[in-house]
Amino acid sequence: MTSAKINPNGPLKGKVALVTGASRGIGAAIAARLAMEGARVAVSARTAEAGESRLPGTLHETIDRIRAAGGEAVLIKADLAQARERERLIEETLMALGEVDILINNAAITYFSPVTEFTEKRFKLMMEVQVYAPFHLSQLVLPGMKARRSGWIVNISSPAGIDPKPPYGTRGHGGTVYGMCKAALERFSTGLASEVFADGIAVNAVSPGLVDTPGVAVHGLINEATKDRVQPIEFIAEATYRLASGDPAVLTGRIAYAEPLLAELGLTPSALI
Repeated sequence: MTSAKINPNGPLKGKVALVTGASRGIGAAIAARLAMEGARVAVSARTAEAGESRLPGTLHETIDRIRAAGGEAVLIKADLAQARERERLIEETLMALGEVDILINNAAITYFSPVTEFTEKRFKLMMEVQVYAPFHLSQLVLPGMKARRSGWIVNISSPAGIDPKPPYGTRGHGGTVYGMCKAALERFSTGLASEVFADGIAVNAVSPGLVDTPGVAVHGLINEATKDRVQPIEFIAEATYRLASGDPAVLTGRIAYAEPLLAELGLTPSALI
């Protein structure tokens, strides 16, 4: 891996990036990676202060990490389950940094439970945060991107969006709704890519594989059967950066898996600040 540092004159110099779900894990890693290439980054999540979540990690820690390395980042706390909060997020990003050039839809709230036991409240909340929030945030930033004829939207998906195949077993039990969300997000990504291709805007989805994050840990997704499939977080951060900076005429409409994408492009992930 290459060394970890902020390059203020990097390929993303002058670009404004908004990363949701950036208080920890994949979102925090992506925010750091974009900042390393010169982007001015707005980081958002529901957890700004310690103690607001049962999981470790806060937005303050994310922006401190970026600023300590010499990057520029602002914190905007928002609950993406609420339409007005999504609108406020875009408004405050505009006021603090300017128009959004790069939107990373990473925020998620996830419950694992069999369909027969899944509550309506949890179903609607997952769909709101994982499907409609990326849709709505994209609606809010697209007018500016179209006016500039430039923009990148990356939606963070998961292999859970792939249809289960026989023979069926217990693997994935309770993950039907999560898979529905990710499948919908991927179809949204490819559909939107086709709609805005002529506007010079790239839209892609990237799947990280199994990454050791606080969210993965709390759901117990890493165990003896899956530990050999764990992927370093640097892979998803690098793949997302590449999809958020590539030529929209070429690199768009992709449902990409992090490691194969980097292999295809002949790249290795950078170390993170």
